[in-house]
Amino acid sequence: MGHYLNNKVVVVTGASSGIGEAMAREYAKMGAKVVMAARREEELRRIASEIESSGGKVTYTACDVVCEEDCKHLMQHAVDTFGGIDVLICNAGLSMRALFDDCDLKVLHRLMDVNFWGTVNCTKYALKWLQQSRGSLVGISSVAGIHGLPGRTGYSASKYAMTGFLDTIRVENLKKGLHVMTACPGFTASNVRFSALTADGSQQGETPRNEAKMMTPEQVAHIVARGIRRRKRLCLMEWEGRGTHLLKKFFPGLVDKLFYAAMAKEPDSPLK
Repeated sequence: MGHYLNNKVVVVTGASSGIGEAMAREYAKMGAKVVMAARREEELRRIASEIESSGGKVTYTACDVVCEEDCKHLMQHAVDTFGGIDVLICNAGLSMRALFDDCDLKVLHRLMDVNFWGTVNCTKYALKWLQQSRGSLVGISSVAGIHGLPGRTGYSASKYAMTGFLDTIRVENLKKGLHVMTACPGFTASNVRFSALTADGSQQGETPRNEAKMMTPEQVAHIVARGIRRRKRLCLMEWEGRGTHLLKKFFPGLVDKLFYAAMAKEPDSPLK
């Protein structure tokens, strides 16, 4: 696996924390030339200096994926620094936790902007470089992108939209050697849930789930790297992703009930 990413130019959005940070650190260890992007430049600087001090090749630039110009600048920075792009990982994401009944529609607009349009914006300006390298385009989705997750209408909708977009990019590039993969972690111990939006658009500030039982960001980073090496279409993780994908084909009504029950057990759940 390390050999595969060695000397590859890997762009990671949402790299200032969680899964994105873990990917940047892990892939640099594997020999990749890592390009980190996120809104919090001071965090990127701190992580990049730690990667460099342990011998990794890394650069970074502040980027809000909602801003098309930021995404264009990010890809140009990657090319100017390392000469091309081999892998783009669209990881920047935002979650939510509120019933649609109670939800301000600005919350859904915000999630579509970050999760869907962020992926579209980054892909637009990386695509010609990925086509040249016959590289990999990766979207970090979720089990919420496989089945509707109660209390997460905007999150599920944005991840479904991301999947439809990536699937179509794959078909359009069948003859160009581009690899496109949708990766679906289960519940992961990362701060995407700390910043999840509540019904009025404010951040929930704490996770309602038991962190100890979740996958670590480092585990997700390794599974995604393996998926890139194998050029998989869909990268499912643990029983949550695989089980949801399988059960949905045969027992979609059961999956509805299981997801409802699981979400209703959360502390302060919006589900009754």
